[in-house]
Amino acid sequence: MSTHNPSGSEPEGGGQPSFDKQPPSPGGGTPEGAPSDPSGNPPPSSPPPPAGSPYDDRPGAYGGTYGGTPGGSPYGQPPYGQGPYGGPPPDQPPPGYGPTGYGTPGAGPIPGMPPLGSWPNRILAQVIDYVLAQIVAVLLVLPFASLGDRSGSAGAFWLACGLLLIYDGVMLSRDGQTLGKKAMKVRVAMLIDGTTPTPAAAWTRSAVFILPAVICCAALWWLIDLLFGVFDKPYRQCIHDKAAKTVVVSTV
Repeated sequence: MSTHNPSGSEPEGGGQPSFDKQPPSPGGGTPEGAPSDPSGNPPPSSPPPPAGSPYDDRPGAYGGTYGGTPGGSPYGQPPYGQGPYGGPPPDQPPPGYGPTGYGTPGAGPIPGMPPLGSWPNRILAQVIDYVLAQIVAVLLVLPFASLGDRSGSAGAFWLACGLLLIYDGVMLSRDGQTLGKKAMKVRVAMLIDGTTPTPAAAWTRSAVFILPAVICCAALWWLIDLLFGVFDKPYRQCIHDKAAKTVVVSTV
């Protein structure tokens, strides 16, 4: 006895007849005609990931995963006083710097450098060096000219300036101190790292301080040069320090 196929066609390969596939329902549920459980209900959807799971995409559902905080980043916050990559945060200066740029009390202009030298000590050190150079110049000039003469006084001054230029350049390139600076407990240091001035820096500093005074108006030039350092921020550099990229620090 033969079976009757209502559609008039035989299934391919002589197998079992196929069922027409129905498109999924618009709501994403079980497709029409799909098998269901014996109770007639569609199969349940996958359960949501557990709370605190890194795959949980609900807002504020990290729950402290990886050290985070609920509603925050799963990677947590950096420890206080550190930036996101282990360094200081952008709004905090590096160690050794204060809010004014002079460094914290007892700290120098850069980390590890002594504090800046005080103005009275710096001025007195310069006066001591000039007086020493002037005494030597006078002793050298006296045998040849009277200091009462205009030429004798000018000669002693120019000689003193020449001696001071050489004396400053040699002494500062050796250890950053002249006799006056040793007496007043200050020294000249390279601004970049606090080391002894290089020969180029030492001679540049000395030349910028002395040569304009020899050319014209020595007292006015030295006054302008020193006052420049009073108002300079943050390292209190005079003009000759700016030119040589040096700074005056304390040795105590």
